[in-house]
Amino acid sequence: MSRWILRWLPRLALLLVVIGATLLAGRIVQSEAGPALEPWHEFVPAEPNAAALDRMDWNDYLRAEAGVFAAVRSAVTDRLEARNRTADDRYFAASPVYPGSFAQDWNRSYVLEPEAPPKGAVVLLHGLTDSPYSLRHIAQRYRALGYGAIGLRTPDHGTVPAALTAAVWEDWLAATRLAIREARRRVGPSAPLHLVGYSAGGALALKYAMDAIEDPQLTRPDRIVLISPMIGISSFARFAGLAGLPALLPPFAKAAWLSVVPEFNPFKYNSFPVNAARQAYRLTVALQTQIQRLAQEGRLGRLAPVLTFQSAMDFTVSARAVVASLYALLPENGSELVLFDLNRSTKFGPLLRRVFAAATSKMLPDAPRSWRLSLITNTEDDPAMLERVTEAGATAEQSRRLGIDYPRDVYSLSHVALPFPPDDALYGPVPDPAENFGVNLGAVAARGEVGVLIGSLDSLTRISWNPFFGYLLGRIEQGIVPAGSGN
Repeated sequence: MSRWILRWLPRLALLLVVIGATLLAGRIVQSEAGPALEPWHEFVPAEPNAAALDRMDWNDYLRAEAGVFAAVRSAVTDRLEARNRTADDRYFAASPVYPGSFAQDWNRSYVLEPEAPPKGAVVLLHGLTDSPYSLRHIAQRYRALGYGAIGLRTPDHGTVPAALTAAVWEDWLAATRLAIREARRRVGPSAPLHLVGYSAGGALALKYAMDAIEDPQLTRPDRIVLISPMIGISSFARFAGLAGLPALLPPFAKAAWLSVVPEFNPFKYNSFPVNAARQAYRLTVALQTQIQRLAQEGRLGRLAPVLTFQSAMDFTVSARAVVASLYALLPENGSELVLFDLNRSTKFGPLLRRVFAAATSKMLPDAPRSWRLSLITNTEDDPAMLERVTEAGATAEQSRRLGIDYPRDVYSLSHVALPFPPDDALYGPVPDPAENFGVNLGAVAARGEVGVLIGSLDSLTRISWNPFFGYLLGRIEQGIVPAGSGN
């Protein structure tokens, strides 16, 4: 047997080399066929790293942030060639989608102070490729209810997508620690402190909370709200770094990108680098490993109650991982999962993939559970939405009507939809006329001839707003204003 192995080992090695070279060549051909890289794909602004962030205070961070935006203005906006000086380019200063021309540039970190002394504080963490814009509606509601709200721009976001080519998730977590130090400084040692995290921001919020269990020097949050949290992602991200290998050779720099598309969204990158996928995978592995370890050690009981809002249909993160890698391990600590089902009354019928019809029930363990489940759903015969609640430790289900219908032309929510109301000026179908961000992405009716629009039809048909945002906001409010307080 050993002689046979020795005889075939060189041939097997040669076969693996040929396969690797073929895949590498295919990746080069694929990336080179795409659009050319633009200045915002090449200029990487210098951001403070984790060690520097741990020495900074909030004002230090804002000064460093201002320097980053000034560098982008100088290196990209002020040097655009004529071909890039177009209305659809967010880096062209005369473009209607240029963020620097708005009354407030929501790409930057912000603090919203209540009129009276704050009752508590909330730190809001946006998602990957995103900006503080995504959680501003929730931040504004916290402020209206007497909380100070800190919207953090995590490093490498809100500027140019090239920033993510050099990013590491540890810097994002260090910035989270910095924002929480500022929140605690503003409201004192005993006022409530909440964390709200969306997508990758949800992973950061949960990672920080886990770290605070293990490190007594860190402030432990009193409440955690997660929206489409990145607990797990597709297995492709594990090997995403391999897709960028050709970029080690300068002629094949485009291989560092999984997608290179026009940047017309003022508050979110459209282009996506390989390294962003790699950092997302690294973060989820670190998070899941820590959750499992703390669960085995019996220390998850020290975690604050977690309220999670998740669409059962999510192309970006794994909805199943939210249940299997987080909720299934939680002790009974007042946590709740709010799961938005697909539209059971839609008339799309045979156009829907069968596998998704039962996806919701398959991801949920049988009752009783250690956490509260609120399933937001309807029936095949009635578009009216129901809230079907199973309390922690119970098997019986209680149901109530919400007085809301699933829109007939919407078959499910999406990863990107949950934090945006229908009147969001950028993503909503009925944008608030009081605000203008140069484009109404949620109001685009993507019907017409192919090849006319600069964006892909997938990005334009994916729902970007939440028809049940009022319900989501109301559920968050229940943890801000105690029942019977009259506020």
